[in-house]
Amino acid sequence: MATFLAADGTALSYQVTGAGEPLICLPGGPMSDADYLGDLGGLAQDVPLVLLDLRGTGRSARADPASYRCDRLSADVGALADHLGLATVRLLGHSAGANIAVQYAAAHPDKVSHLLLINPSTRAVGIEAGSEDRRQVVALRRGEPWFADAAAAFERIQVDGGTEADWEAITPFVYGRWDAAAQAHHAAENRSRHPEAVAANIAEGAFDPAATRAALARFGSPVLLLAGEVDIADPPHVMGKYAAIFPAARFVIQPGAGHYPWLDDPAVFRATVTSFLAG
Repeated sequence: MATFLAADGTALSYQVTGAGEPLICLPGGPMSDADYLGDLGGLAQDVPLVLLDLRGTGRSARADPASYRCDRLSADVGALADHLGLATVRLLGHSAGANIAVQYAAAHPDKVSHLLLINPSTRAVGIEAGSEDRRQVVALRRGEPWFADAAAAFERIQVDGGTEADWEAITPFVYGRWDAAAQAHHAAENRSRHPEAVAANIAEGAFDPAATRAALARFGSPVLLLAGEVDIADPPHVMGKYAAIFPAARFVIQPGAGHYPWLDDPAVFRATVTSFLAG
């Protein structure tokens, strides 16, 4: 583990794997510890990774909750780049971490050489996935032994928001395989969440979708947007609309993958990312 100071003096923590030009990785949640990313399915063997614990999470210091607002976190990305001595960055955002990544890219397009969005949240760009979008993904899992209970919970959520138990019941839809590894990953990520920071992250003013979309439409560096074929959180055809914002994004749907594609097929995930970075 290593630390650096953000512009406001907050001590932030990050993990480094390997040597060479790094790929800075921003976790989702929102506001989950970076630990759940692991080594991104062995990607660290090919690409040096820098995994940032966002302020208020993991081993980073707690700070004024107002500073957890998503648009304000992009300044921490810039501070990390300066700390690492990088004139430009290769930047990966997973899920809600992609909101930070695209806001940084929109504000500093000249400082991002490669932008990788892995099952990105759409809050920053104002694209909404509706019930029917997700219902199409639900239908793909009909043969799974857990399907009936999970599908019933999904429908209750569409009616009135469901209960905490309903939200837990639909967890298998987030993974390509609901096996022991996925269940262990889910349990670990639950322990790494910081609910008190989530509200601050998505508070009023955190997003300006129209301005962000306009900036991304002019973003000239290479972009990879990777979607999991069976991800209920970010259905692939909605991800296609996201990719279309950019002038020339590479849009990839990973077969059989859910919200964590590096778990479902590490080899395919690694090949997709390394090919993009090499190209």
